[in-house]
Amino acid sequence: MDILSGVRILDFTRYAAGPQITLLLAFMGAEVIKVESRVDMDHFRRQEAAVVFGSERAAADCFNSLNANKLGTTINLKTIEGIELAKRLVRISDVVVDNFRAGIMDRLGLGYGVIRGIKPDIIMLSASSHGSTGPESGYIAYAVTMGALSGLSQVTGYAEGPPVIMRSSADLRPGTSAAFAILAALNYRQETGEGQFIDFSAREALTCGIGETIMDYTMNGRVHSRSGNRDDIMAPHNCYRCRGDDKWVSIAISRDDEWEALCHALGNPPWAGDERFTDQFSRWQHHEELDELIEAWTINHTHYEVMETLQGAGVAATPSSSNEELFNDPHCRERECFTPVQHPEEGELYVLAPPWKFSATPARVTAPAPLLGEHNGYVLGELLGMPEEEITRLIAEEVLY
Repeated sequence: MDILSGVRILDFTRYAAGPQITLLLAFMGAEVIKVESRVDMDHFRRQEAAVVFGSERAAADCFNSLNANKLGTTINLKTIEGIELAKRLVRISDVVVDNFRAGIMDRLGLGYGVIRGIKPDIIMLSASSHGSTGPESGYIAYAVTMGALSGLSQVTGYAEGPPVIMRSSADLRPGTSAAFAILAALNYRQETGEGQFIDFSAREALTCGIGETIMDYTMNGRVHSRSGNRDDIMAPHNCYRCRGDDKWVSIAISRDDEWEALCHALGNPPWAGDERFTDQFSRWQHHEELDELIEAWTINHTHYEVMETLQGAGVAATPSSSNEELFNDPHCRERECFTPVQHPEEGELYVLAPPWKFSATPARVTAPAPLLGEHNGYVLGELLGMPEEEITRLIAEEVLY
């Protein structure tokens, strides 16, 4: 039995952050009904996504990865009947999720006050960039602006360079955090019978990931900026160039015994005993000289050779993996990190598998992402009990569109 078996989620999400929320819940067995239409379809189905990703297949891969295991229905929310259909689906659902800009669900007539009147114990999560309150709540946002406002971009990058723009990671990390919030609300409802509204801010979720910088300011008055790959304590701590085109290895040392292991693995070069590197603090003070000496060794080896040599000595060292290397990595293969699914139009596609390995209630990929409106018959016919003639009429009148 899946851990979320019996939980139905009405999914109004688009782009990446929102679909990531419901994807994780679908991995655990929730029945997720994705609502879109040709008037307002998911970003990754649009023609411009194919241009950005280089091909329709690449855009389809992205959509498939974020929407596996879900059902698809095409309800046109620009129509009165479409809104009424959505309300009927609310009545038989446990959770409603959207990632529209704050206020849009209210303007559609599907705000929490309305849907709670339809189903009192409903859980609704509205995921927006800035949350539903505050002076910036109406601002438009994408991953790049969420990363910037969260403070994450400002502390990411090299000291001499500009802040690094956050891309998909600024969507997927908040999405994962929001899924956790829904699980907590489901647990609360199971204990009390009460639903609730979750006002989720993606930028706040990202800020939670750099809490130490906020604490440092409030306690010490220090303003953080970018420091490249340098750590506040560890040294060496960097990504070093290896033999080959754009090949790198990450190495981190936190204790003296790891330092001694590194020196031994490198053949105890003369500089290993230099007084500049006698302890953790002195190594940290002279990290730039140390980086040059280490890279003079790594450049003569492949990144995998460095990993095998140093890991064998008990030193944290791993290649900076490309997507090609990840996909073909024996460790990832053995743990089935990438799952093939048979898509009705695209053939075999690989999607990311859930990163958890439950011993009793396995989370898994069971189906590819839905085609546009693929499950209209099931959702409207079986779940809502509508006769086929009525569904045909709704299609003709572009309520199902």
